[in-house]
Amino acid sequence: MKRTLILPLALLIASCGDDPADRIARARAEIAAMELGAARVDLAAALADKGDDVEVLKLLAGVQLRLGDGDGAQASADRLEQLGLKGEELARLKAEAALLRGHADEALMLLGADNSPTAWRVRAAAKIALKDTQGGFEALRRGAAAGADQLLLRDYARFLIDAQDLDGAAAQVAALSRLQADNFDAMMLTADIAVRRGKLTEAHAMLERVAKRYPKVPDPWIARATVFDIEGKLDDAVAMTGRAAAIAPDDPRVTDLKVQFASMKGDWEQVRSVLSRQESTLDPVSANGLTYAEAMLRTGHPEQARAMFQRALTRSPNNPYSRLMLAQAQLATGDPGSAYATVRPLTDSVMAGPRELELAEKVARAIGSADADALRTRLTSARGSQTAELTQKGQAALASEDWSGAIAAYGQLAQLGKDAEVLKRLALALSHAGRADDAIAAADQARALRPDDPDTTYMAGYVRAAGGKDRATALSLLKQASDADPGNAMFKRALARFSTATGG
Repeated sequence: MKRTLILPLALLIASCGDDPADRIARARAEIAAMELGAARVDLAAALADKGDDVEVLKLLAGVQLRLGDGDGAQASADRLEQLGLKGEELARLKAEAALLRGHADEALMLLGADNSPTAWRVRAAAKIALKDTQGGFEALRRGAAAGADQLLLRDYARFLIDAQDLDGAAAQVAALSRLQADNFDAMMLTADIAVRRGKLTEAHAMLERVAKRYPKVPDPWIARATVFDIEGKLDDAVAMTGRAAAIAPDDPRVTDLKVQFASMKGDWEQVRSVLSRQESTLDPVSANGLTYAEAMLRTGHPEQARAMFQRALTRSPNNPYSRLMLAQAQLATGDPGSAYATVRPLTDSVMAGPRELELAEKVARAIGSADADALRTRLTSARGSQTAELTQKGQAALASEDWSGAIAAYGQLAQLGKDAEVLKRLALALSHAGRADDAIAAADQARALRPDDPDTTYMAGYVRAAGGKDRATALSLLKQASDADPGNAMFKRALARFSTATGG
């Protein structure tokens, strides 16, 4: 609706002084530079001046689809149909427009038996929207086999990244790069894969290339802000966010970064000011939902914070941040007994750090628990202890895909006591190191400690599937995890990936 209201003004501004042919030529250059919003204005203005034209309308529809403007794309498709366009080409346009408008069933019906790569791409997205992740994965595979298509390869790579198949994703990105040098999606995906493999210097270098090649697109600056955040370089991350904001000040991703970094700087009033406008639509387990809840706690509204964190923990019971913050909110509302019951599971882990132990000791003393002295001893030991050092080493090793280092760190932690989180991470490292049997043993121990936890169930299935062991059990476990946490895209996509015999 907002697009429909503002477009006439944009067209009025764009219509001053330019010939339609000039606008069309400029729009083609803008499309090549990924300046899609500007291209949409130029193409619409050209059509307003010269009247409907099939090729220009096709260009406009393609831009509208890429921008996620389903209503605009549907309007363009209707105009194309009036000009005589028909058959599978028109059906594909209408199908993708229907999908963007939330009508996945209609999209599938419109595609019929179309076997083109574009049809398979839209079919895959429609099936995933209908929660048929396996069907979506099969559609992507069939689309890749049907022919080279840039957007399909992009979607296929994204799917495989979410399914934790970085090698498979890299292969699709390589195919995409062969179709077009310096392809925007290929470069951004290459950087994403580098980040997930802990190769942050490579990611920065690639994102610098993207920024030079596509100077009016905020995405590389947004991505660099995230990489700097991973590196703990907050000032650099804020600077990158500023570069993105200079290009696209109203981009929701820019707003999200501003909120995130304001929270890291402790500017909770700023966080509240920004997110209060979205309060009614915030997902309680989203990053912004959790940050807003903490802002409410830090600015003197503990009852509201308690309710928010309670909802978040109910939705995601294994989120340590939600558990820790709920305990803080409970303490702030004068309920130390509930706070201790909430925080206590965090202290059971051998990886429990000073924050968890300090809060636990505080509330234990408030309720007169005999555990308080023991927690104080653990807190003193945790500061600068070998456990903290091993935990940091293990996390760093996993992030950089140093599987041997991760195995060494988590293997030592596992000897300090039975801990499901330690064993789960150890299983992942063992699996990547090709030690399938050892990975299964560690994952099964983790699951025995937390049998109702979707994460441990997933890991027990994942290491079997990745190691080519007991496929039936692996798929059963992956399905259990996916059913227990239906909103987890990684679980669903891993299940789809391994349900296919060739694994993608």
